[in-house]
Amino acid sequence: MKVLVACEFSGIVRDAFINAGHDAVSCDLLQCETPGPHYQGDVKNILCEGWDMMMAHPPCTYLCNSGVCWLHKRDGRWNKLREGALFFKKLLDADIPKICVENPIPHKYALDIIGRKYDQIIQPWMFGHGETKATCLWLKGLPKLKPTNIVEGRVQRLHRLPPSKDRWKLRSRTYQGIANAIVKQW
Repeated sequence: MKVLVACEFSGIVRDAFINAGHDAVSCDLLQCETPGPHYQGDVKNILCEGWDMMMAHPPCTYLCNSGVCWLHKRDGRWNKLREGALFFKKLLDADIPKICVENPIPHKYALDIIGRKYDQIIQPWMFGHGETKATCLWLKGLPKLKPTNIVEGRVQRLHRLPPSKDRWKLRSRTYQGIANAIVKQW
């Protein structure tokens, strides 16, 4: 299967697909942290290259429910919300048979632009990681993910990370157990 992993700088999901024998490419504006097939640039430039599947991780800063209060407190955020939601919608509506777009729980303003609610919410603890991080999946041509390894000891490690220049990167990485489930089930 020819797979595009959009908005991924870590290579985690891309490498899981490659290790399972798929032709996978990651794409991000940032350089990839691990060696492997990676297009550094705007994903919109390669959306029409005959992909069988796309797993997309678009930026969530202006779309997620946890930041909705800032829309009313900081200038320019409404425009950034609109831009982010339209980009999200472009990925979701791409002419690719199988699509999963993931993001945190969105606020109602983002959902109004995206045009529909998510299909599923997953947590890392459902896939072998003792942490919480609600992740919504918008699915097209794919079934819901089934938990593979439900674990106890659930903590909010990512939520409690101290401020740093790389906090957003640490929070945006896909857990390996989730990447493995995606590849195995889809």
